[in-house]
Amino acid sequence: MLLSDPADRTITVDGRTLAVADLFAAAAAQASRLPGAGPVAVHAHPTLETVIAVLAGLHAGVPIVPVPPDSGAAELRHILTDSGVRLLLTQPGAPVPTRIVETAPIETTGPEAPRAKIRADDTALILYTSGTTGPPKGATISAGAIAADLDALGAAWQWTPEDTLVHGLPLYHVHGLVLGILGALRVGCRLVHTGRPLPARYAATPGTLYFGVPTVWSRLVADPACARALRPARLLVSGSAALPAPVFAALRALTGHEPVERYGMTETLITVSARADGPRRPGHVGTALPGVETRVASEGGEAVGELEVRGPTLFAGYLGRPEATSRSFTPDGWFRTGDAATIDGSGTHRILGRLRGDLIKSGGFRIGAGEVEDALLTHPAVREAAVVGRPHDDLGEEIVAYVVTSDPVAAERLIEHVADQLARHKRPRRIAFVDELPRNPMGKLQKHLL
Repeated sequence: MLLSDPADRTITVDGRTLAVADLFAAAAAQASRLPGAGPVAVHAHPTLETVIAVLAGLHAGVPIVPVPPDSGAAELRHILTDSGVRLLLTQPGAPVPTRIVETAPIETTGPEAPRAKIRADDTALILYTSGTTGPPKGATISAGAIAADLDALGAAWQWTPEDTLVHGLPLYHVHGLVLGILGALRVGCRLVHTGRPLPARYAATPGTLYFGVPTVWSRLVADPACARALRPARLLVSGSAALPAPVFAALRALTGHEPVERYGMTETLITVSARADGPRRPGHVGTALPGVETRVASEGGEAVGELEVRGPTLFAGYLGRPEATSRSFTPDGWFRTGDAATIDGSGTHRILGRLRGDLIKSGGFRIGAGEVEDALLTHPAVREAAVVGRPHDDLGEEIVAYVVTSDPVAAERLIEHVADQLARHKRPRRIAFVDELPRNPMGKLQKHLL
């Protein structure tokens, strides 16, 4: 059984609370209205109805395709047609977002369907990738992969039924849905989803465990009173993108906590994490979870290379794309993450960014964009930084930094600041000052838009 059913636990979403037993009963009622085969899409607003619809799929043994509620017409059409769904479940009273497939409101009362027998290799979720390198692909995630990942994270974070998890992350990604909803239900702890991940809502919600992406934590430390309200917590967890070192330091100063950073992808779930009882280093994401293996594939034995992983948390493949699935694995069965990384002697991982665009080859050196970004962020005038490689006749690629500042500063000052922090060949050759950096809803930089 993937989820536990503690009689004395509740789940709260955007101010509405339901006992977990009643939540499961509502899911069983919705399950009776699902088609007997094929995936079902859910318009994943941050509501109790979305949670009920996802659980209904698990109850009935029907794969669920979470759809971002702010999807544009083209994205929505692509997800619905690519996944082959027969039904889109929508919020009660909400406008019908499409006529591509049959739609129906999520209903929480009525006769309950019997629980299906779910095997470990049965597809539970089809999660669509962010689509930064082409149209989003549907990653098929099995019930067994979810269970293995949540159990490993439970051990790493000492996550127990006595915890209260608080977060406000979207319910159509791994972080908000798999960890933030199914994780709490598997562990059996109380859950409070704040509707939106606003600092004031986090501060107003007592909890022991808080999940956030770097954008959430950055906004929280910008409001010191809200940040200090999290001092009674047991653990702060950051993921989905790299946490800037200054935000790590500010969280430590204001909350008394060094955040736990973790690493994963839609295709792999979470594979690497710092531990509740272990060291936490800014810019590092910890060690491989139990059962997960990692390695760095590099040219000529260099320390920096592509991170490859294998283990029980990996997806089964891209829906309807056998060639893309085959290309994503090495001949000996390791998943190619596409991320540049290093692993030190203690097994601690540092993610330097995407291999394409974030591993810069300049003057014969391989330079991680993330390392240069971290150095820029140590300058007091720099609020945000994004580093890319651009074609250069002499160097091959030159390092260009896009920077958001809080105070005026000369580009030459920032270039020399990096040269003082790192090897001189890692300094940016050009600085571009911008008002903001493009990010997706999970806070990940969209460097292709720069």
